Amino acid sequence: MPTWLSVILEIIKVTVPALIVFLTVRTLLKQFMEGEYRTKMLDFKQNQNNTTIPLRLGAYERLSLFCERISIPNLILRLRTDDMNATDLRFALMIGVQQEFEHNITQQVYVSDQLWQIIKIARDDTINIINLVYNSIEPKADGKDYAGMMFKYLQTRESFSSEKALIAIKKEAGLLM
Repeated sequence: MPTWLSVILEIIKVTVPALIVFLTVRTLLKQFMEGEYRTKMLDFKQNQNNTTIPLRLGAYERLSLFCERISIPNLILRLRTDDMNATDLRFALMIGVQQEFEHNITQQVYVSDQLWQIIKIARDDTINIINLVYNSIEPKADGKDYAGMMFKYLQTRESFSSEKALIAIKKEAGLLM
């Protein structure tokens, strides 16, 4: 046998087992690294959840309180005074709703876009009711009469956006559990 053929055979004898060992080590190392990556990602997500879940629950609590505070009966009880006329009361109610909304606007970071839209609809619905009833009376009417007309109007409605928003908040918060 020529020497060049024996040299090639010797190279093949050494190279093929080395190639097999290399590919085996590469495959095992790749599987190990992917497992480590999955483990690290799981740890990261768990740590992230431990941080964000309390923040999200706090946001749901604050938005629930927001819905309660912008309900018209609660607004009237909190803001109406005996010396107010309808215009003064309307102005106080509108400011009260806007201040509550501004106080809680950062909570949108922690809730879904859909829930935040529902919250905004609840705010807008409250403002629309305030204006609708106000437009049906004299601006200089007594604030007590205006409040009474709002209570009567509320009795004619089946549901309120703020109640629907509370249900949506509870439903989304329940998904965290």
